[in-house]
Amino acid sequence: MNRREFLRQGTVLGLAAGLPHIALARRSVTPSGPPFKVGFAERDITPALGMEKPGGYGKAYHQRFHDPCKVRVAVFDDGTARVALVGLDALMVPRRLVQAARDAIQRKCGITPGNILIGASHSHSSGPVGMVQPGEYDHASPLVRRLAYEKSSCAEVNYLERVRNEIIGAVCQADGGRTDARCGIGCGIEDKVAYNRRFRMKNGITFTHPGGGNPDILAPAGPIDPQVGVIGAWDGEGRLRGCVVNYACHATTDPGGISANWIYYLEQTIRGLFGSDVIVVFLQGASGDVTQVDNLSPYQNPGPEQWARLVGGRVGAEAVKVLLGLEPGSLVPIAAASTILRMERRVPSPQRVERCLELVQKDPKSVDASEWTFAKEIVLLDALLARHPTVEAEVQAVQIGPAVFVTNSAELFCQFGLDLKARSPFPFTFPVELANGCVGYVPTEEAFGSHGGGYETRLTSYSNLQPDAGRRMIEAGLELTGGMKPGTVPEPTKASPFHGPWPYGNVPPELS
Repeated sequence: MNRREFLRQGTVLGLAAGLPHIALARRSVTPSGPPFKVGFAERDITPALGMEKPGGYGKAYHQRFHDPCKVRVAVFDDGTARVALVGLDALMVPRRLVQAARDAIQRKCGITPGNILIGASHSHSSGPVGMVQPGEYDHASPLVRRLAYEKSSCAEVNYLERVRNEIIGAVCQADGGRTDARCGIGCGIEDKVAYNRRFRMKNGITFTHPGGGNPDILAPAGPIDPQVGVIGAWDGEGRLRGCVVNYACHATTDPGGISANWIYYLEQTIRGLFGSDVIVVFLQGASGDVTQVDNLSPYQNPGPEQWARLVGGRVGAEAVKVLLGLEPGSLVPIAAASTILRMERRVPSPQRVERCLELVQKDPKSVDASEWTFAKEIVLLDALLARHPTVEAEVQAVQIGPAVFVTNSAELFCQFGLDLKARSPFPFTFPVELANGCVGYVPTEEAFGSHGGGYETRLTSYSNLQPDAGRRMIEAGLELTGGMKPGTVPEPTKASPFHGPWPYGNVPPELS
């Protein structure tokens, strides 16, 4: 290489932000491995103004629009098996919706239901898919029905139908659009925007969000997972067609209206370099106790818009760094496996149910608002237990070469995700929470112990599984991954053997 060629390549790299196709074109000239097909698609599921805003225990309604909510899909095909990864801009994904969508997808394009992963981002600024489902309390008393349908956050039946149809359409579109692609996989670290929200306190128990500057805080009660997992897919001309990103942080930045939340800025950051048609499939990590709120910071929190940009921008920037350094190839084999766990619910005492029944019949304005809300939740749980004392929880493992996505249907505590990664036989293990159903918060067993506590351990109609639920999910996931053999991570072409130093530079200092 002469000096002019050296400077020209340096200039191309420096202009990569403006000309990403030039910077990456070099990746298309040395294929590694057999052909490998990938398809991407996205569909709009933006709710209408006036629809319910999910994520709380009471009614709230969307009044403004910020950015669209989407279904985003990646389908991977190694010639023997196909899998679909579906990311929803949604608070959760109801189990019945998952089953209906999977069955329709199988009929329309032949992908096996167990090979379809449907995960919610947990956006609190998305459409009405939860919490109370249509007809869920039709069997109960008039009081319970009023508490469920008039005083609680509810899914909207027409919106659920729309989301189901768009999932089906997006998966079939991605499947029909499969083309030869070369894929790379890697991880980065983003540890400045996610924080564990639970803290050990001087009184010996654990609080959730104890408040900035609280002098009784001793230390965080749990970890974060700073890993940003990324799979990228490039076409034959070296253009990034789409990517899958896995990261653990609640989507509660609420930038000011209907929104994909900080995931919108994740997408915008990646598209800013690689092009506006790149599809970014986001799958939420184990973030049941992890949010963007730094309770130890002495400073005011950013405004909602700035906060969403901060989280999404930094996670997106780390994903960009990973994508730029990947070596594409064929991520084989493709495989999937799943199992169904029957999980028992925690049961409130008859005395507690009786006290709560008395409380919820009072005017909420005449009693403590928090007490009334959680009394309502106990009454709803009691009615739920009458019909469903156990709940179905799917655990799924989806393999893409050297990577495995291991799902749970909970807001799973972060420690479980770290434990899963530490014990997995795969070099890349990505936990995916709120996938294929929803069973609420699942804390560690320690959180239910004498020094535990906090919001996530409260007994509600949403969160009520036995303390061993998370451990059972992780063990089931590890059993599934143990039956799979990790594929090979694509590597760059080896350099030529050493033939001697560069003749321009192999000289001693010249002083005269």
